[in-house]
Amino acid sequence: MTTLARYAVHDGRTQGRQYQESSPLYRTEFQRDRDRIIHSGAFRRLEYKTQVFVNHEGDMFRTRLTHSIEVAQIGRSVARALSLNEDLTEAVALAHDLGHTPFGHAGQDALNSCMKRYGGFEHNLQSLRVVDELEDKYAEFPGLNLTFETREGILKHCSPCNAETLGEVGQRFVERSQPSLEAQLANVADEIAYNNHDVDDGLRAGMLNVEQLRELPLFAEQFAVVKDRYPTISDRRCIHEVIRRMINQQVTDLIVSSRQRLEHLDLASVEEVRQHDQVLIGFSQSMSEGNLELKRFLRQHLYQHYRVHRMSHKAQQVVIALFDAFTGDSKLLPPDFQKGVLQRELAEGEQGRARAVADYVAGMTDRFAITEYERLFNPGYLT
Repeated sequence: MTTLARYAVHDGRTQGRQYQESSPLYRTEFQRDRDRIIHSGAFRRLEYKTQVFVNHEGDMFRTRLTHSIEVAQIGRSVARALSLNEDLTEAVALAHDLGHTPFGHAGQDALNSCMKRYGGFEHNLQSLRVVDELEDKYAEFPGLNLTFETREGILKHCSPCNAETLGEVGQRFVERSQPSLEAQLANVADEIAYNNHDVDDGLRAGMLNVEQLRELPLFAEQFAVVKDRYPTISDRRCIHEVIRRMINQQVTDLIVSSRQRLEHLDLASVEEVRQHDQVLIGFSQSMSEGNLELKRFLRQHLYQHYRVHRMSHKAQQVVIALFDAFTGDSKLLPPDFQKGVLQRELAEGEQGRARAVADYVAGMTDRFAITEYERLFNPGYLT
């Protein structure tokens, strides 16, 4: 077992859970968090939620589930190298996308537009709502009753006005303090995973090509090494080899750069991490610039590709239509959800009804949202 650094989150020093429970016998507190996340319905549904490509476009593209597993793998590797808490890092990584809508960012933007009058929609805040309220499985408490540290890591972004309503877990956005190093790490692992694997999926889909990518130093450097060392390698194996080397280069830089910062500061505790004025887990300056260049490239050539734009346009129409239909007539919802919408409406009025419908729509998978749309708006679909 890795000996944890002084500035890591130690299992025995967690700030606890919202509802008191006895300590687990054969697991750490953060292993319990991880296990509850993996066994949740929201985690299973990530298998059928878009990363970039809509689920039905092909079985080989990444989904929110495979992405979350990849983030957890990167996070654990770096946590071990830096003597941070691997179990906490993994729990945050696995839960960070639980609140994502169907159809990825297109669905999120559409739902945020629908909810503009009612406080908006933030997928990080929705992930926290999932683990705090919406998972309905346990006899003694709502949600998953995760530790403060895991919940803090899930809420990696939050508007100040929403943060003020969240109590202790939102306080750092009000005070502008930092989260744990494990939460910081999960955030960077997320960035490494989606940037590099979106390159892979973009090439697989034919929306990117190698000649375009060779304009990027991060890609070009590793591509040259692979071609020089393996001149007869197939195109598919070459791409896999280049991307794994890109990930390794970024992970190595992240470990070295973060370790240097931490050793220089000689932090004695998690509290000192929280009070520091900057995020401490991050790349070197040169790697940060290379990563920013990669993000810009993907935004221009993949996320704004006309095929992705068409998919996003259709996805937004589906989400908006479903939201409008269900808020206009809650009897269109399944009976269990009708009851929930009515309860929220009685307690909070129109805003409560809208939030309950947003919870329902956000929880849909891509294919379920498409099927619901067909059921509601296709006259030939009679069930």
